[in-house]
Amino acid sequence: MEQANQPVQNDPQQGETIHSQNEENPIPVAGASLGNSGKCPVIHGSNTEEAKDVMSWWPKSLNLDILSQHDRKTNPFGEEFSYAEEFKKLDLEAVKSDLKALMTESKEWWPADWGHYGGLMIRMAWHSAGTYRTADGRGGSNTGSQRFAPLNAWPDNVNLDKARRLLWPVKKKYGNKLSWADLIILAGNMAYESMGLKTFGFAGGREDVWHPEKDIYWGSEKDWLAPTGSEGSRYTGDRELENPLASVMMGLIYVNPEGVDGNPDPLKTAADLRVTFSRMAMNDEETAALTVGGHTVGKCHGNGDASALGGDPEEEGVHAQGLGWLNPKGKGHSEDTVTSGLEGAWTTNPTQWDNGYLDLLLNHEWRLTKSPAGANQYEPVNLPEELKPVDAHNPNIRRNPMMTDADMAMKVDPGYREIVERFHNDFEYFSDTFARAWFKLTHRDLGPKSRYLGPDVPAEDLIWQDSIPAVNYTLSDGEINSLKEQILNSGLSRSELITTAWDSARTYRGSDYRGGANGSRIRLEPQRSWAGNEPVRLNKVLEILENIRQTSGVNVSMADLIVLGGTAAIEQAVREAGYNVEVPFLPGRGDASEEMTDARSFDEMETVHDGYRNWLKADYVVSAEELMLDRTQLMGLTAPEMTVLVGGLRVLDTNYGGSQDGVFTDRPGTLSNDFFVNLTDMNFKWVPVNDNLYHITDRKSGAVKWSASRVDLVFGSNSILRSYAEFYAQDDNWERFIRDFVKAWTKVMNADRYDLN
Repeated sequence: MEQANQPVQNDPQQGETIHSQNEENPIPVAGASLGNSGKCPVIHGSNTEEAKDVMSWWPKSLNLDILSQHDRKTNPFGEEFSYAEEFKKLDLEAVKSDLKALMTESKEWWPADWGHYGGLMIRMAWHSAGTYRTADGRGGSNTGSQRFAPLNAWPDNVNLDKARRLLWPVKKKYGNKLSWADLIILAGNMAYESMGLKTFGFAGGREDVWHPEKDIYWGSEKDWLAPTGSEGSRYTGDRELENPLASVMMGLIYVNPEGVDGNPDPLKTAADLRVTFSRMAMNDEETAALTVGGHTVGKCHGNGDASALGGDPEEEGVHAQGLGWLNPKGKGHSEDTVTSGLEGAWTTNPTQWDNGYLDLLLNHEWRLTKSPAGANQYEPVNLPEELKPVDAHNPNIRRNPMMTDADMAMKVDPGYREIVERFHNDFEYFSDTFARAWFKLTHRDLGPKSRYLGPDVPAEDLIWQDSIPAVNYTLSDGEINSLKEQILNSGLSRSELITTAWDSARTYRGSDYRGGANGSRIRLEPQRSWAGNEPVRLNKVLEILENIRQTSGVNVSMADLIVLGGTAAIEQAVREAGYNVEVPFLPGRGDASEEMTDARSFDEMETVHDGYRNWLKADYVVSAEELMLDRTQLMGLTAPEMTVLVGGLRVLDTNYGGSQDGVFTDRPGTLSNDFFVNLTDMNFKWVPVNDNLYHITDRKSGAVKWSASRVDLVFGSNSILRSYAEFYAQDDNWERFIRDFVKAWTKVMNADRYDLN
């Protein structure tokens, strides 16, 4: 793999220190003088001569950009645009036909290997989808972000800019009806079909973003491809990979093809493969199928000096037309192409879907050697000439095939060896297993099947799609009111009802559209036993709600009843505040079963922190308030919505374990703006007790009035969040606070209701 040495821009920010309100801290004066007549008379950047932004001057400040990064201002589509409606107008068969034709229409500016772009298009689709990781659901293909930095400049994505540029005529032709995100994956599918694979299906529905996804943490290394032990290394202890990361190095999609840290050792690479692919939701069989199937077609490129390549697309000058890695040697392409640094095809027939990869891997001996670019790779010993692939650009020459360290792992690791031998003996079984694994790889982050678009959506329901049965009932206003009355008279407290509804819904992740209240999986394992869901309290609530469901005479799901319980409790809390408002409730949630639930997959989504309920399972490297921002962004909430929800949930007395931290009110259980009123009251000062506990004391008497956590006090210390807190603390905004809280609450409860969208 060619080694790039470039600075990484996404260092994790450390949380700010929250001080007592009366503590005086010197603040540097920025850009004090423009007296020199030789300087530009316009004040640049953050009122400074060096045009630094706020985070450059105060790097420990809480960065809220994650909550507003995909503002509509960056999106050229208007508010009324619906990609789903546009996609329905698409002639998908015509697109597929155009893509298959494109595969063999070799362009002079970037000629196709063997006259077929299949391998390049598959790599593009693979690397678009392969950034997905299960821990936070981020990455993957559903936003088309491979077009932007840092992904478009990763060393592992060298020359994929050419693949996307080759696709431009198709994108131009079909326009708004076909997103880049969908087109990239569909191109990979058509590449495989054009070479003989029967794919499992295709679903549209991926909507493009319009600038880089800055919310995704790709690692803290300072250099691309930084080895283990370097500054910011993602490994600790006995090669324990940092969460939520999946790839082994900054700038790689999976594992290093030359071996761990570039040192060939197939058994060590096998261990890396297991960790990396499991963090992309793949088991051993799927991992082996993807490795074998991905390397059945195409080739690696390393026939030249990697150090001679120009910069990535973000570095090159305007003359490069937005392309990168330009090679000044020879033709600069074709036989002079340098991509990974490895050189050669894996199989005898690199444009055909066949079993040739396993024939060569298992039936021949392989020796470690070097590519022309100096990369570690394996070549066969004494391979018959007729089994060697024809040169990609000269049909009169045959070349040795090659294998990477990951390929050799399939041969030497006992677990993988057993699987690939089964594939070798049953090509139809292998083809079906690969087609399913490829479909999972390219659709894992698209969400439940209800979000899938198009005529090629497979009929079969797959367990990783988190299926939820459709409901067969409607609820009248009378039935809803009857259920509310029964719930409120059940002996359950408002806090118990609200926290159960919240805990059910807070699992929603807009990153991969998983989780949420629909399906009521909070009543199933593993969620029922998660510490963050307070199993004793949860089981009590579930038992009583289930009894109501069975005895009420109303046909209703537990998923709807759980949300309705929180709704009824909030309405009651609002009435106590002297304001009468109905909290919107839209029935229609189904109840998933154990058989529909991949427990292992859901276990990786366990809630281990929730600033909204003032809870941390353990100490973390990043601050509690940063964790809250991460949770907020995954739930699709804005900074004002986060603010109003935290303030409301505190006074509703919904903290984890009944903690009173941040409950700044003398009337807990009533929905009021007391949290903000008392947070911004300068009659109190904040006294640190430890890193995450503060006493709120009366300035005159010194008496402790309340306790608070960092998450509570950041709403009064951070200048942006304080502006929101002051807004809701105003005398004329208490009704606005209630309306905004109800709106934000309803948004969370309905986040996964794709039937409403």
